[in-house]
Amino acid sequence: MENSKSLTFLDFMGRITDPRKPYNQLHSFLNIVVIAVLATLCGADTWNEIENWGNACKDWLSTFLVLNDTIPSHDTFNRVFQMIDPEEFHSVFTEWIQSAVAQVKGVVSIDGKTVRRSHDRKNGKNPIHVVSAWAGELSLVLGQEKVDEKTNEITAIPELLKKLAIEGCTVTIDAMGTQKKIARQIIKKNASYILQVKGNQETLRDEISEYFEKEIFPQKKEELKSRGMYYKDICNDHGRFETREYYIEKDICWMTEALEEWEGLSGIGACRSTVEENGHVTTCVSYVIFSDPDMTAEKYGRCKRNHWLVENSLHWCLDIAFHEDQSRMRNGYAAENMNIVRHMCLNMLKQETTCKMGIKGKRKKCGWDHEYLKKVLETLM
Repeated sequence: MENSKSLTFLDFMGRITDPRKPYNQLHSFLNIVVIAVLATLCGADTWNEIENWGNACKDWLSTFLVLNDTIPSHDTFNRVFQMIDPEEFHSVFTEWIQSAVAQVKGVVSIDGKTVRRSHDRKNGKNPIHVVSAWAGELSLVLGQEKVDEKTNEITAIPELLKKLAIEGCTVTIDAMGTQKKIARQIIKKNASYILQVKGNQETLRDEISEYFEKEIFPQKKEELKSRGMYYKDICNDHGRFETREYYIEKDICWMTEALEEWEGLSGIGACRSTVEENGHVTTCVSYVIFSDPDMTAEKYGRCKRNHWLVENSLHWCLDIAFHEDQSRMRNGYAAENMNIVRHMCLNMLKQETTCKMGIKGKRKKCGWDHEYLKKVLETLM
């Protein structure tokens, strides 16, 4: 088997199975996929824009692709991406990332996002919802899993975890993923977890809340801090002043039932957030369970902030820089497959750090400058 480190972006795209019938094929399947990815990198958001970009850059594309006299039409791109097996595309994506990154470290945040306009009400199709794994320190999407319409994130998260190489990482998941089976799966992958505890684990939440209210919050903060049980973080941005106070407790021998049920459970945590904005003050408290025996309040705070990054660094970028929420690619598997394409493009653009622009600006620069586009393509090789 060839060394994956020597493989190029084109090699990985070539591993996707052509779903078309073996006749009347005017265009190479590899060309269709590669042009779609490159066009998306360069700012194309619709099938028509992908076709237009291909025609505008035909001479350049012909330097490394064997092209026919014409670029595939927008209808051809649409039909092919409707048919590509998304599970296979997911697998190729994951293999590509794992070949490029020697080891994932730090926090891996798992969170879901709905591609809002991928619905088809006429045919009773809901918008797709995708659960993604985001490595904050690397600024990389590690993988994604579509949530089946008849289920929810609870079934998609275990499938996503199966595909990830997360040994030594800290996996953070919102309350939906706070399930005993998921905690057990993370521990078996030699990773640790921080899981949000809310109403879906009501008994556990009430038990943790009562303990912090009676036993931890009344204690002197300086004393808690000296034992690594308290940490404060202050954020002042655009007139919004927020104070976050993080507390942990690792002496949980009294949680006998939880210790039996939640594999690897080492402690509990609380985050008290106080926000002052426009003269109004609001306070809320959230709770977690964690498995890292070396957890401190400061480390818990860093992990929690890292988890929030998935909104700004991934979901916000997809909506603002790639206009994902406005995409009407909906037939067949097109929405799911193009979500993977956007993740691929975002990964490459995030890894290219010589250009001090946002993702939207980098996409434009890719379209203007083929040398820069080539540099972006080489970031994950």
